Amino acid sequence: MIGNGWKEALEGLPYILQGTWVTLAVVFGALALGLVLGLVLAVGHVYGKPAVRRGIGLYVWFFRGIPLLVLLFLFYFGILGALKLELSPFVVAIIVLGLISSAYQSQIIRGAIKSLPEGQMKAARAIGMSDRQAIVFTILPQALRLAIPGWSNEYTVILKDSAVTYALGVAELMTRAHHVAARTYQHFWLYILVGIIFMVLTFCGTRAMAMIEKKVAIKGYSR
Repeated sequence: MIGNGWKEALEGLPYILQGTWVTLAVVFGALALGLVLGLVLAVGHVYGKPAVRRGIGLYVWFFRGIPLLVLLFLFYFGILGALKLELSPFVVAIIVLGLISSAYQSQIIRGAIKSLPEGQMKAARAIGMSDRQAIVFTILPQALRLAIPGWSNEYTVILKDSAVTYALGVAELMTRAHHVAARTYQHFWLYILVGIIFMVLTFCGTRAMAMIEKKVAIKGYSR
């Protein structure tokens, strides 16, 4: 069965490949949501008052400490059910992965901010900038450049975690592969193919991030 099953697996490949776009939509949607929230959390963690920092620390601890599958079920079957809200599994997957990513991205950006010389904030204040202006126009542009390697790693993590959303029925790669496997019983070859697709997506994403890092790098500073 293993030796001859690859032909049947290849017949299901076009259907599986359609799930690539769903997987990428979940990944980039989660990364975008994580970036927006992560920026706010990182700034609050570095420059906020003690109560704000403690609250952000609790948020980060919560979303980094609970398994993805538990959070997916908690939001989809628990919170949405209690609030009588109806959201598609696709949207829930983006929200949950985005919230988890925001916790990790906040620490990536926070580390990038803390790595900058403290004198930059003082210099910005000396020329009349408010703290908000200094953060937006002086600190964050530099910190975001330094955070790119961390984002590359975050991309690979979210990409692999997206496979877990199959538990909600999101029509991504793993879900489609499971449907084909249930029909053909060629689990070995189908999951080998899905693994290869994920490896290709990982390679393309990390290469793209490396190109972006090189493009925005300030010579003699970022490296």
